[in-house]
Amino acid sequence: MFRILDARQLASDVKCFRIDAPLVARHRQPGQFVIIRLSETGERIPLTMANADRAAGTIELIVKAIGKTTRELCKKNAGDTISDVMGPLGNPTEIIKAAHAVLVGGGVGTAVIYPLAQTLRDGGSFVSAITGGRTRELVVLEAELRNVCDVVYACTDDGSYGFRGTVADKLRELIDPARRRRESSIAPERHANAGAACRPVEVVYCAGPVPMMKAIAELTRPAGIKTIVSLNPIMVDGTGMCGGCRVTIDGQAKFACVDGPEFDGHAVNFAELADRLTAYRVQEKLALDRMEHECDMAT
Repeated sequence: MFRILDARQLASDVKCFRIDAPLVARHRQPGQFVIIRLSETGERIPLTMANADRAAGTIELIVKAIGKTTRELCKKNAGDTISDVMGPLGNPTEIIKAAHAVLVGGGVGTAVIYPLAQTLRDGGSFVSAITGGRTRELVVLEAELRNVCDVVYACTDDGSYGFRGTVADKLRELIDPARRRRESSIAPERHANAGAACRPVEVVYCAGPVPMMKAIAELTRPAGIKTIVSLNPIMVDGTGMCGGCRVTIDGQAKFACVDGPEFDGHAVNFAELADRLTAYRVQEKLALDRMEHECDMAT
């Protein structure tokens, strides 16, 4: 059993867990994930590790309560236990040294880009992060990102906080040459983002909802900016045995869990990926309805 040492609410349906898992923490690298089960007969779900402390032997998971298992997990608190935490799994992120690396995270996808920031910065890259959500409440890990990035842009679709627009809208501004020339002429002491403005974007790392990742890949394609996307949303079993996370990359079949979870965004067949995400929609709804019915009966 793996003990939850701390559980804090990041948003109404998003929670961060710090879990005692020394072996996992010791070997974890940015981009890798774990498979958890709440009980011996529970569903296996893949979750990216947002952080790991090797000395303390702990990992951090950020969870959005969407389906049956994630809702059950988000009801847990410090002192509770999880039956299984298996990992680290998947391939570590390819770390590319760049004059300007941009990390783009949508919602809980920010948990994927967060651990990359310090590694990229330590490697000599200037690092900007773009994090966003529909509303202010859904912008998570902003303070943590500011501790490890050179510049952070918070975005909200409704304009309730930070930049009004999507993360793709903000990235479009960063890679626009005319705007970069204009802003780089502003004295750094008068403009906090001038450092980012004068550096052309050379690589983009992106994690979040599939439509968002597709939009980012299409935005960077004409400019020839290398773009790495995390296909965590499609994973099911995490071992390559179920075939549920099969994706087409440059015309070849790959499995997100064992060949990824990160791939060249310009090589991903996003149309096929979007279709595959709906494969278990009926079963997911039935499980959620059954859980809600049991909760109603209990009350």
